[in-house]
Formats: sequence, structure tokens, C-alpha cells
Amino acid sequence: MATSAAAAVQDEPATRFAKDQLKAIIERIERLEEEKKTISDDIRDVYAEAKGNGFDTKALRTIVRMRKQDANERAEQETILETYMQALGML
Repeated sequence: MATSAAAAVQDEPATRFAKDQLKAIIERIERLEEEKKTISDDIRDVYAEAKGNGFDTKALRTIVRMRKQDANERAEQETILETYMQALGML
């Protein structure tokens, strides 16, 4: 019975490896989350600078989002938007 308790206290090599691997993954995620926060703060600062220089940040965000899209996808969305606006008498 004493050997069972001693074995329970001492991790098996495979279990120890899994724990170390899990810890490493968690630490990587935490590091990346911190980097993401830093980058997010930097982006916010750039938008604030743009606003201070008289640019419309809403329009800038729209342009950034549109540039991420595929050209065909963007054209399709613009066509749909134009069709809806015409149907509503906005054009």
C-alpha cells in the first residue's frame, strides 16, 4: 500500500510530459494574448492619430475591412448594396 501512495505522488513520465506540454501551450497562449493587446492598443493609437489629422475613422475602418476581402466578393457585396439602395430610393 505504501508503494501505491509513492507511485501516486511521483508522476509517470508520460503524465509529466503531458503536464509540461499543457503548461507550455497555456504560456504561449498567454504571451500571444498580451501581444494581441499591445497590437490592439497600437491600432487604436493610429486611428486616434488619423482622427486628429481630420480623417473619418469609420470610413478608414470600412476601407481596411474592404481591402481584406477578395475583389470578386467585394464587387458582389457592392452590387447587392447598390441594388438595395436603389430599391429604397436612396440613389
